[in-house]
Amino acid sequence: MAFLVNLELPNAVNETFLFYGWWQFGTCLFAFVALLSIWWHIGKKQNDFGQVWLALSVLCWSMSGLVEVYFAKRPEMDAVVVDGFRSVLSLFNSLLILLALPWFRYLPSFLQPIIKSKYWNLIVGLPFLFSLLPTLNKVFFGRSEVINELDVYYAVLTLLFLGGVLWYSFAKRRLKSLAYLSLLCVLITLLAQFYKLTGSTINVTLFSAIFKTSLIMIFFALALSWVKELSENHIPSAEKIGMRFLVKRHNDKVERLLLLKGFMGDEERSIRLTAAQYELLLCFANKRKKDGNDWLEIRPKSLPVKGKLYDISDYNEIKRLLVALLDGLFGRGNWNKDVHLIPLKETLFELSKKRERKIRLRLHPTNISL
Repeated sequence: MAFLVNLELPNAVNETFLFYGWWQFGTCLFAFVALLSIWWHIGKKQNDFGQVWLALSVLCWSMSGLVEVYFAKRPEMDAVVVDGFRSVLSLFNSLLILLALPWFRYLPSFLQPIIKSKYWNLIVGLPFLFSLLPTLNKVFFGRSEVINELDVYYAVLTLLFLGGVLWYSFAKRRLKSLAYLSLLCVLITLLAQFYKLTGSTINVTLFSAIFKTSLIMIFFALALSWVKELSENHIPSAEKIGMRFLVKRHNDKVERLLLLKGFMGDEERSIRLTAAQYELLLCFANKRKKDGNDWLEIRPKSLPVKGKLYDISDYNEIKRLLVALLDGLFGRGNWNKDVHLIPLKETLFELSKKRERKIRLRLHPTNISL
């Protein structure tokens, strides 16, 4: 009886690899098309190709599934050649993930100079070539005596960068639970890579199924968090913004709040301002609510008129007010100049077309509540 079981064991192993291959091919191909579809509808308009690289990295896993299916039906093939094809696709998967990192909006400060460097393609490309050439030698000549499993070491390099970037991306979008899950996923993937060196084929297959599923889900979570940020951090038009002023007194303390409507996410966003910022914005609102001249004049840097009182002593007061509004809307450090600061300035304020140092609030008077 034991003899019969041992005879059937290789067939069971082949069936396992066959099932795993078809699963990997179908699941990863579906994930590739889905990620590319999200990019086509949203990322293409933003000129953001990071998601394309991530989708192509998942496509490499799909092709690896076809390799598993092909060799599962040919058990007579040399195991070294089979491992070589897997390693080649694993190397391309890691390379494509690394090429996606410069497109991430949020990068850790200690990694940003490296990832944003003009030499990033060389930094990731040279180790890729040094790993690929010996691996191809293993595939075509069946020689594995150079350095075995170079794809493992390249994958470890990839995961160290990817783990830091994923954590920072989710954390900056205020999605801490996903940040911790991404670290757990990267840790599982690291364990799977090191476990690959043991040569236990069945357990490695199980680990591979787990970490590939986890990483695909993390990539989708990343894509959806990016869509969420685009919707919530979108600066609406002036017609859709409502502004309300509120002063709260707690014993000897005074809290000055600006309540804004029209932004997606929360129904009404509350922003705490300093006394100077509150009074400046209130001055804008009062001028706008009154009939007649609603312009505020900024004191010129040179040759101001003697004895004349100016509404704004320095243009930096406007900039400080905008920074306070953005910190209150999106959180300190969660916004940037091109996506948030400039659009908000153009939405809220209008400069005089006659090149006078005059500025006024764009909001319609009915949208302002004093």
